[in-house]
Amino acid sequence: MRGDMEWGTVAGLVRSAARRYADAEAVVDGRHRIGYAELGARVERSAAACLAAGIEVGDRVAVWAPNSLDWIVAALGAVSAGGVLVPLNTRFKGAEAADVLRRSGARLLFVTGTFLGTSYVASLRRAAGEGGPGEPLPGLPLLRDVVVLSEDAPAGFRTWKDFLAAGEGVPGGDVTARAAELDGDALSDIVFTSGTTGRPKGAMITHAQTLRAYEVWADLAGLRADDRYLIVNPFFHTFGYKAGVIACLMRGATMIPQPVFGVETVLANVAAERVSVLPGPPTLHQSLLDHPARDTHDLSALRLVVTGAAVVPLRLVERLRGELGVETVLTAYGLSEASGIVTMCRRGDDPTVIASTSGRAIPGTEIRVEAAPGEPGEVLVRGFNVMRGYYEDATATAETLTADGWLRTGDVGVLDPAGNLRITDRLKDMFIVGGFNAYPAEIEQLLGLHPDVADVAVIGVPDGRLGEVGRAFVVRRPGSVLTGDDLIAWARREMANYKVPRTVAFVGALPRNASGKVLKGELRGPGTA
Repeated sequence: MRGDMEWGTVAGLVRSAARRYADAEAVVDGRHRIGYAELGARVERSAAACLAAGIEVGDRVAVWAPNSLDWIVAALGAVSAGGVLVPLNTRFKGAEAADVLRRSGARLLFVTGTFLGTSYVASLRRAAGEGGPGEPLPGLPLLRDVVVLSEDAPAGFRTWKDFLAAGEGVPGGDVTARAAELDGDALSDIVFTSGTTGRPKGAMITHAQTLRAYEVWADLAGLRADDRYLIVNPFFHTFGYKAGVIACLMRGATMIPQPVFGVETVLANVAAERVSVLPGPPTLHQSLLDHPARDTHDLSALRLVVTGAAVVPLRLVERLRGELGVETVLTAYGLSEASGIVTMCRRGDDPTVIASTSGRAIPGTEIRVEAAPGEPGEVLVRGFNVMRGYYEDATATAETLTADGWLRTGDVGVLDPAGNLRITDRLKDMFIVGGFNAYPAEIEQLLGLHPDVADVAVIGVPDGRLGEVGRAFVVRRPGSVLTGDDLIAWARREMANYKVPRTVAFVGALPRNASGKVLKGELRGPGTA
């Protein structure tokens, strides 16, 4: 196996891929088709522009945009220039994005233009004010530069074209020298994820951890140079960026980014581009199998599916293999604090193992469950993949990482005699909406801002299409006539859509224990209105 010793850093990986796979198709994005040599050249130009913008080693650079060629080039250019990538969730509203930008101390932001009918720049301005050159968003004083990934940009912001043009005067030797300053121990990214407090926390991951983890992923999945990989998983997720972009760079596979999940678009892309690799949450593959027009598309090139993030029915595994002829179906488990990968099934595993577990610990790591053998307990992870800690949050780091290097995942699981892990519950009460992690504490905090809400608790409930969705239990303020529809409509304006509860139940009081903690088990129990 190759691994981080060969490439050293993500910048080294990009340059290696540009040489080794020079003529192979690297990215297909709409009308744009570029090879690996061209991708390498574009990343070099992006890195030069970052140097021209004053980015120093360790500066945080955020990207708030959907999956695209520009996202790939902007992100890899920033990391090659020594920047630390901070991906922002495209579902965020302006205030949510501004909070992560503020916490991370981001110096540079790449942001999409209008996406799904929303102007992200206008959304940010509402949250952080409107400034001019040098301080485009007064509410984010550390953010000195905003680049709009579009042909147009408002005053105080730069277009992607203008940003790249500003780097043309930077000698190539300067870009090479900057990349040489980095080593495997340098931070490559900070992925913000919410915990039980609802406060976003940034998991710090290094270049070496990234490279080693996704060399392992590519090896276990069997990713090949001739693969054509439809990346529907969002790049702001570790799974989309690292199991997608980074893994493809390692193997020379073709990346086909898809900005929004739509089953019709997936079907069209798989058929037109002869897609062979399609990772994603179970809901993606279920939608594909059940679509009435499925048989009108040629899906015969599909050979590899990696899924997880939710319960995977055995029937789904059997249908992918039987109806679509998918040669390899694997399940995996990971979290941002462990570089996105902890366990993974192996090719050749029995379908029942793939459907009922998330596989075994990846090489170079170990897992244990704090319980008697065969009993459920908290899952702990130790190994090269465990984060360096939470960015500027020593208290949360100390609560999550033990003195002897174990990461407390907050997930409850059971290990079988072969070492396969089955996740049974979540200590953190997180639930997964169509592949997106939803954290009740964060949603409760936001709903609590509504003037008519006196108390609130949120749980995940099963949903046939999305796997799970939120249900809010609300105590109204005296005299309030707030309805469930009113609260849901308000929530849609205040938070990302996947966080919005789909149903609301009004109660006189929330069940609590002696210490005041809400007894969510009672809310999940039968007979709760």
